[in-house]
Amino acid sequence: MPEGLLTGCRVVDLSTLFAGPFAAMMLGDHGADVVKIEHPAGDDLRHWGRQKDGVPLFFKTVNRNKKLVAVDLHHVEGQEVVRRLVSRADVLISNFRPGRLAAWGLGWPVLHSLHPRLVVAEVTGFGQTGPYSRQPGFGTLAESISGFAAVTGPPDADPVLPPFGLADGIAGIATAFAVTAALWDRERTGTGVQIDTALYEPLMSVVGSHILEFDQLGTLPPRMGNAVPQIAPRNTYRTMDGQWIALSGAADTVAKRLLRLVGGEGAARDPRFSSNANRIEHRAGLDELISRWVAARSRAEVLERMREADVAVAPVYDASDILRDVHFRARGSIVGIDDDELGRIHMQGPFPIIPQRPASVRSVSCGAVGAHTDAVLGEVGYSGTDIAHLASSGVIARSAHTAETSG
Repeated sequence: MPEGLLTGCRVVDLSTLFAGPFAAMMLGDHGADVVKIEHPAGDDLRHWGRQKDGVPLFFKTVNRNKKLVAVDLHHVEGQEVVRRLVSRADVLISNFRPGRLAAWGLGWPVLHSLHPRLVVAEVTGFGQTGPYSRQPGFGTLAESISGFAAVTGPPDADPVLPPFGLADGIAGIATAFAVTAALWDRERTGTGVQIDTALYEPLMSVVGSHILEFDQLGTLPPRMGNAVPQIAPRNTYRTMDGQWIALSGAADTVAKRLLRLVGGEGAARDPRFSSNANRIEHRAGLDELISRWVAARSRAEVLERMREADVAVAPVYDASDILRDVHFRARGSIVGIDDDELGRIHMQGPFPIIPQRPASVRSVSCGAVGAHTDAVLGEVGYSGTDIAHLASSGVIARSAHTAETSG
């Protein structure tokens, strides 16, 4: 298989939980050699979500393609371990509160002086600057303060937060983009840069034009459930067999084809539905027309007939549907991997797809805390005696198997 785009790039992932590790995962998927440093007690993500046979499934997903090293940064010797690793790296990703790295002697000025080509990406709740910068920040707060929750949920109901790490995931993708842009810039300038990602900023950007609308028009978008202010139809609809489909009539030609299918030429020529503006005004009647047609048919029939009519439609999937879908398998959206902890497993594949330099999931066997500590520290000049001393002092953690083998 051809090498990934980032083959040869060394990344130190000093972050915890989701946003930073997700960014590092993306870099690893595309070929980077990623070393994840976690506290000897283990990343908190090891205790989030469900497990099988003691294996944390969320942690395994986000920390694939990484080597695990356990270091306690409260020890001076632990800080030196990180400096040694960083001195050979291209990228450092961190998500500690502003000032924490500096207190450990790992702030941007020190690292930049030590290794001027290093790219440092720091992901925090509210960024490195501004009045909120020192406040604790999690994805929930980002989803709230970004404007996302205010526009999400049914009309006249409470604001709704997503049941997954939306802000963290988007911030991770944005950080991975920034890192690759910084690596390109380094090729021109010869020096690395400091990247400052606030969790709320990428999500605030993708929510839409609500800020400009209020700035210029003084209006706030209402919560509209599955609808959006800009287009109609756009909703989910229940089929005869209790399944759901979603569709969008964003393009006028698509909406006309849909109307002909569910209501014949009469519906297609109905003045209430003759334009997107009219369809928005008569959204309730339009949804009723579509709902009646969909409710009288199975999901399979609805999808078949709508696709034949070239209508933009998709089933509402859960994980069981996703795993069975032939398109996802064929494209690599879902990949199967042989894992020495769980056997054959399936998870989301790397993205985006680069045919000439494909990304890959090479390893998901994260294993115990410190599973790769000995090997990684050996690569940066620590002897077996040095490693044993650090372990006995509580500076690092290493897997029991490695310790026995080395001893």
